[in-house]
Amino acid sequence: MEEYRRCLERHERERKERNRRADEINELQRQVDEQVLIAVAMEEEENQGRRRGSQVGRRRNVDRHRHSRGKNLLEDYFIPTALYSDVDFRRQFRMQPHLFNKVIYDICNAYFVQKCDATEVLGLLPEQKLTAVIRMLAYGASADQVDEVARMGKSTTLEALVRFCDAVENLYTRDYLRRPTPRDLQRLLQKTEAREFPGMIGSIDCMHWQWKNCPTAWQGDYGNRKGTKSIILEAVAGFDTWVWHAFFGVAGAQNDLNVLGQSPVFNDVLSGQGPNITYQVNNTVYRTGYYLADGIYPRWTTFVKSIPNPRSHKQKLFATYQEGYRKDVERCFGILQARWLIVRDAARMFDEEILRSIMMTCIILHNMIVEDEYDYDAGEVYETNPINTAMTRIYEMPMGPNGEPFELETLVRDDRMMTRMIDRYTEM
Repeated sequence: MEEYRRCLERHERERKERNRRADEINELQRQVDEQVLIAVAMEEEENQGRRRGSQVGRRRNVDRHRHSRGKNLLEDYFIPTALYSDVDFRRQFRMQPHLFNKVIYDICNAYFVQKCDATEVLGLLPEQKLTAVIRMLAYGASADQVDEVARMGKSTTLEALVRFCDAVENLYTRDYLRRPTPRDLQRLLQKTEAREFPGMIGSIDCMHWQWKNCPTAWQGDYGNRKGTKSIILEAVAGFDTWVWHAFFGVAGAQNDLNVLGQSPVFNDVLSGQGPNITYQVNNTVYRTGYYLADGIYPRWTTFVKSIPNPRSHKQKLFATYQEGYRKDVERCFGILQARWLIVRDAARMFDEEILRSIMMTCIILHNMIVEDEYDYDAGEVYETNPINTAMTRIYEMPMGPNGEPFELETLVRDDRMMTRMIDRYTEM
């Protein structure tokens, strides 16, 4: 029995040893498989950004004569004796030449430089790449349309757009999407004090950017009440249309209150780092600034809204002033969409992160242009009484054949033909 017991113990030890060795072999094999998978994934990720070169079955490269076009582009805009003036440059590129040169000098990294390819042929100029990007942002042009201007392929143009937006966002976000400094606050408060809204530091509102190529699985979240797929931008703008706060990325199916609940606009106030603003209204001292907002926003001390259905003259006057000065953010949205048509037209990109980068880039460039061109020393031309529209002349009085203005006649609306009106327009 003793020998039988020892034999069983020996067999048990041998079985455990075999299992241990098998486990070690399996563990080593698993580690090798993981390393192979990681290497394959890294190789595929590296090859995604590569041009496939001369492969069998690939379409032949088109000689776009990029060198001659680059030379012509320099002669048109970027030399002292350029063909087009600074006014033409400002109209085409949406900014002054010195500001464009500053941007191109700051972002000239390893990509935005002229390099030689594998055949030792010089590539595209930085001016060509930046011109293609600015044309896409300013005119909402597609990559194929820009090909005629900069002689760049579609994939190269799109890559230049993404890299430009990333570079601008990384370089200028700290300076041109900053919180108001004490000097900025002093300027804002002086202007709002002159507007008889002490303590106001801007107006807040939201804007929708239509998303044409929204993925099918997301269309329920991004579709608004009209069925249009869009992404929402929340912004705070000052009297000079400078954007002090921008929050982009909320699905278009939500309203301004939902956007406000996700926005970091009041993070500084909640953390106790908000600006220290003191003002007095009706013998009451307030220590928190506020934004002008429309009716959907909550009744907080940080929002001043208009009066719905004003009755008295005092209420009507306040509602008129509030609705007029709240248009600063509306003007900002209008200028942003007029200056950068890519955010006015429907977005054609598929990646939401790329759309966010494009929107932030347009806002940063807008702030740079405002800083460069806005005259803060000039007095603001506006009427003290916004109800009086004597300074607003949209239509001129029509002149008659004898050079004298027509006398306005009272027109009576009835079912008969207005012969007097027809005769007057016939004379005109």
